[in-house]
This record gives sequence, C-alpha cells and structure tokens, in this order.
Amino acid sequence: MKARHPSLAAAASALAASLLLALPAAYAADTGSTSAEPTAAERLDKGRAAIAKKDWRNAISELRSAVRADPGSADAHNLLAYSYRKQAKPELEKAFEHYRAALKIDPKHKGAHEYIGEAYLMNKEPAKAEEHLATLEKICGNKTCEEYADLAKAIGAFKSGKHKPSGADTATKW
Repeated sequence: MKARHPSLAAAASALAASLLLALPAAYAADTGSTSAEPTAAERLDKGRAAIAKKDWRNAISELRSAVRADPGSADAHNLLAYSYRKQAKPELEKAFEHYRAALKIDPKHKGAHEYIGEAYLMNKEPAKAEEHLATLEKICGNKTCEEYADLAKAIGAFKSGKHKPSGADTATKW
C-alpha cells in the first residue's frame, strides 16, 4: 500500500526520531553536575581549616561565601567576624557587624558572646565586654563554661594592662 502523502510520512518519521534523540539529553540535563559550587557547610569547614592555619585571607574568603550561601548561619557569621578581628590589621567594624548578625540569629551563641567581648576590649570598651560576660554567665548557668572563663581572663588581662590589642592572646577555638 502506497502512502497518500509521502512528505507527511517522512516528516512524521523525522519528528519521532528527533524526539527519541532528545529524550536522553533531557534526562541527562536533570542528573546534576559534578562541578557544583561547594555548599555553605563545605565553605564553613574550609573556613575553619583556614582559621586553624591562621590563614585569615582564605578564612574570610570561604566564610564570606558561606554567609552568602546561608545568611542564617550564626556559626558562619561568628567565624567570619573572628577572622576579621584576628587578621594582622583587624577590621573591627566588619567584625562587630558579623558578631551582631550571629547574635541576632542565635542570642545564646556562646562563642559570639565571648568573641564580641574580646572585640570590645580591642576597641577599649571593657564595660561592653563585661555585659557579654554577664550574658555568658546566664547562658552557661555558671562561671565555669569555657567561653565565660576565656572572656573573664581577657577582661582581667585588659584591666591589668596585659591585654594585647591584636587579640592574639585569645583562644583560637570556635
């Protein structure tokens, strides 16, 4: 039997073939890519590793990316602030901005309270550091938690004139 419209049959065959060829490509497009950007958690881990090496430039780079990827991460803001404060030329305004962001997200973030207190000492504002020490006492329920003890020690050193303005005398924990 002969087709009534050979050009129509050829067009239908071509369309069917192109659809079959397109299906694997469409499926492959949904399978993901191996060159994806690191996640916020991966950036946070890389930031922590850079902090451990005191590589403040890379820490800031990774942690800024972590904050962009997850602006609701108190830990990312806290560690970014810490890195701004600990570098050779501390950027205290940026540090305060990110400590405040961390505390807005998590008002009971012990590390942020300790570190902003240390930043206030660097800025010669011991009364504000003592406010955060009092807050830590309430959060911890005692005066023996590590963050309280570290900030109390830093305040004591500041008052005795032994506080180092670079913040280098503070612990490098997170």
